[in-house]
Amino acid sequence: MGRIETKLSELGIVLPEPLVLPSPNRTSAVQVGAMLYVSGHGAALLEDESVKRRGKVDVDITADEAYATARAVAVKMIATVRHHVGDLDRIRKVVKILGMINSHPDFEKPNAVLNGASDLFYEVFGPEIGCHARSSVGVETLVDRQPVEIEGIFLIGD
Repeated sequence: MGRIETKLSELGIVLPEPLVLPSPNRTSAVQVGAMLYVSGHGAALLEDESVKRRGKVDVDITADEAYATARAVAVKMIATVRHHVGDLDRIRKVVKILGMINSHPDFEKPNAVLNGASDLFYEVFGPEIGCHARSSVGVETLVDRQPVEIEGIFLIGD
C-alpha cells in the first residue's frame, strides 16, 4: 500500500468506483504528457447517500451541506485519478481545480463550498502536493440540479 492509500485509510476514506461517463464521446480524464485533466465530477453521480446530491445552495441546501458534498466529489475525483494512473503516489501536484456551485444569485460564498474539496486534497496529499490554484464560481444551474461540480488538473510523475 502506497503513501496516499495509507493516508486515505488513516482518514477512514474508502474510494468509490471511478466516474464512468454515460457517453462514448467523452471520458472522465485525459492525460497529455505529465498532465491529467479530470472531467467535471458532479454530485448527482455520487454513490454517497450521506451528502446532498441535488439542490441549489442557499435555497435547498446550506453552505455547510454543500461543503460536505464538495468533499465527497473530491473523493470521487481521487478514485478517478487512481483509475487512470494506477498508483496515487504518482501524483506530483494537484495543479488546479475549478468548482461550479449551483447557488442562489445572492449567495456570495462559493469559495467556502469549494473548500470542501480543497481541504480534502490538502489533507490527503499534504501541503507540498495538495496546495493548488483554483477558481470557484456560482452558477444559475447544473445538470440534474446538482449543487456542486468540480474539475481538476493533476501533475503525474513516474
